[in-house]
Amino acid sequence: MAASEHEAKMAHPRMAAGALFFDADGRVLMVQPTYKDYWDIPGGYVEVGESPLQAAVREVREELGITPPLVRLLAIDWAPNDAEGDKVLYLFDGGQLTPEAQAEVSLQADELRSFAFVAPDEVAQRTIPRLARRILAAIEARASGTAPVYLEHGRRPDGIAA
Repeated sequence: MAASEHEAKMAHPRMAAGALFFDADGRVLMVQPTYKDYWDIPGGYVEVGESPLQAAVREVREELGITPPLVRLLAIDWAPNDAEGDKVLYLFDGGQLTPEAQAEVSLQADELRSFAFVAPDEVAQRTIPRLARRILAAIEARASGTAPVYLEHGRRPDGIAA
């Protein structure tokens, strides 16, 4: 096989990275973007030359104005879609935000309307199904100590134990 044929068969997925932050009651921080009709989590696309962790840190700083440490990887989700093609999404654990850290949140006004801490059983009401599955799987992996978890479209694929 020629190099160009081999290259043509290789996946070139878009990558995105985000972070889950929690309050003292175990609720997860979600943001309301100005450009989407559903709630999301802080994060965005990985830029050229940037690692997924670096992208998550940068996006949290840009969107929320804070730089808490991201302590571990919670989930990797293979989630291609018709509009954007192949995608690999990384979710990092930002841990519990203290009341002081919450008070320091300064939203990027041109991208975000608001933020709220949402109970896990309310996540699916705020966002699209694939994102809700991803968030809930990451929360479960965090709580059970099984992180990181591998997902496809927010679900553990057959053959991968919980």
